[in-house]
Amino acid sequence: MTQSRTHNCNELRIGNVGEKVTLVGWYDNMRKVSKNLGFLILRDFYGVTQAVVETEEMMEALSGINNESTLSVTGTVRERSSKNPNIPTGDIEVIPEKIEILGKCIYNELPFEIARSKEADESVRLKYRYLDLRNPAVRDKIVLRSRIVAELRKSMTEHDFLEITTPILTCSSPEGARDYLVPSRNHPGKFYALPQAPQQFKQILMTSGFDRYFQIAPCFRDEDARADRSPGEFYQLDMEMAFADQEDVFTVIEDVLPPIFAKYGVYKSASKAPFKRISYRDALEAYGTDKPDLRIDLTLKDVSALMQGTGFAPFEGQTVEAVSADGYAGSRKAIDKMMADAEVISGQKSYWFRIDEAGEIVGGIAKFLQDKKDAVLSEMSLKPGDFVALCAGKKGDALKGAGVLRRLLGAEAAGHMKADCYEFCWIVDFPMYEIGEESGELEFCHNPFSMPQGGIKALEDNDPLSILAYQYDLVCNGVELSSGAVRNHDPEIMVKAFSLVGLGEEDVKAKFPAMYNAFCYGAPPHAGIAPGVDRMVMLIAGEESIREIIPFPMNKMAMDVMMGAPSEVDKKQLDDVHIAVVMPE
Repeated sequence: MTQSRTHNCNELRIGNVGEKVTLVGWYDNMRKVSKNLGFLILRDFYGVTQAVVETEEMMEALSGINNESTLSVTGTVRERSSKNPNIPTGDIEVIPEKIEILGKCIYNELPFEIARSKEADESVRLKYRYLDLRNPAVRDKIVLRSRIVAELRKSMTEHDFLEITTPILTCSSPEGARDYLVPSRNHPGKFYALPQAPQQFKQILMTSGFDRYFQIAPCFRDEDARADRSPGEFYQLDMEMAFADQEDVFTVIEDVLPPIFAKYGVYKSASKAPFKRISYRDALEAYGTDKPDLRIDLTLKDVSALMQGTGFAPFEGQTVEAVSADGYAGSRKAIDKMMADAEVISGQKSYWFRIDEAGEIVGGIAKFLQDKKDAVLSEMSLKPGDFVALCAGKKGDALKGAGVLRRLLGAEAAGHMKADCYEFCWIVDFPMYEIGEESGELEFCHNPFSMPQGGIKALEDNDPLSILAYQYDLVCNGVELSSGAVRNHDPEIMVKAFSLVGLGEEDVKAKFPAMYNAFCYGAPPHAGIAPGVDRMVMLIAGEESIREIIPFPMNKMAMDVMMGAPSEVDKKQLDDVHIAVVMPE
């Protein structure tokens, strides 16, 4: 059987009047006027067309068909007497002479109304994702994703990058998250790992003589879900450049991304090159986060010394960070909600006060500040109408809490957020090392393959916690799109860098044999980055949840409820790969 479709459901116009056509698509709905008159809406991937049924026989034949069945409609195009300006095909209608059922929907009731699927519970949407995707509002996000990926490929190719695919089955590597392991049938007791990123392969490509590499790379990490992170798998625009440094990477990204954001985004303005550069430590001090939303013009102020001796116990002996804004006239209820939201997000208690028209400190913790009124007004440069939010605790906790307050207050206070644009920035000069929260030991702060600033001399002479890396993050509107780095391509520097975290030369050779050996044969200096495709599309589409722009996303528990994954497998399959399952007690 062939469809013999002459046009799609978004194609017919007034110029087609009088033509005999065949359309195929889904039975969207039928408005029945009488036993011999009904208005059928046929929907396909491209749009909708109205067919007017004018015979009792055909109306009766359609009465037993459920919505979402697929149909073939053959008939003649005529001009509509009552036009619909809201759809492209609104000037015409089709008078069918033949309607054929191509695929039956056997259910009288659907899990949700197709056009309103986004209002359904997420678990139901994911279970019936094939129905959810029929909603044009949902489908269009996937179409947008396809176009953005095509544009990224085109732009990277125009910048002389060569698309090369790297292996999916590889070895386990410390990338900062849990691996997905794949047991080997032919090698009992040994496992492949799905790549958390193509990191080692792309660096080896640079040592192999390839100058510019990229791919839309699938990556696999056993992580918990967040609004901007899908569990299990994600895609990134992975790229690497030989004989390159940080400036070369920045130049490419600043040329590739803004035009795509401006072309396809809900906002039509994006930062032009060069993007603002902020050191990691300056970002924390000014914005309370290494992912600042630069659309907001507010910054943090350390008022620790000012707030000592006020008699307010949570401030005594603590770091106190404040953020102030004019133009915020929120009610007490709105303020309480902001404080509660900030505590939920940051885990830190928040406080507030405001300056009234008479220049008095009122509300919140005002009673504790009366004796220091003049100093508070002067040192914080406050004026009537200003609202101040504060967070106290250890330095890192206070900064984190105040950073959340900055974001919430900036969105609420009039005139402090430029909402209709994409603001990019680079966060640079990340620490090479940190003390691990769980281990209490020295660990790599981010990517272990980054080149330390100062090279071997810094590793030998400096306090490890003072060493910076040639590492950078790309941030847009408060969302981290990517981490990148100038790579450590020198075996001697690599061995020394790992020795500081307790791994000797033999450990490095054992964990990264291919890359280490490749670097011993003359490796070029190289650098790269890998912006997340899913997060880019989420921002461009203006969606709050990353699952809206992924065709078949997992739920928050990393489960595919449509396919039933993960699932149990039979004993023979386990025996084939030499696996025995031991369930937790």
